Amino acid sequence: MQAALLQDLMRHGLWVATVISLPILGVALVVGLAIGLLQALTSVQEMTLTFVPKVAAIGAVFWVSMGFMTDTLVTFLRDVIAPVIAGG
Repeated sequence: MQAALLQDLMRHGLWVATVISLPILGVALVVGLAIGLLQALTSVQEMTLTFVPKVAAIGAVFWVSMGFMTDTLVTFLRDVIAPVIAGG
């Protein structure tokens, strides 16, 4: 395999991983900031207060965006990886 082809595959794969992870990471960031602000304003420093809402929000976003993630991965496999495998 040529070095340029391998680099292009790695670049494309990292981009797909970034695009797939953005919804979950974005929601975790927003929920974490909101809860941190709430904790700072009320002086409540409970560890489970940050954990449970984040897990619930991440689970909900994952459930909603599963179709998008699957379509993105299937497209990447069909359009980028499969031709390389078939080509040798």
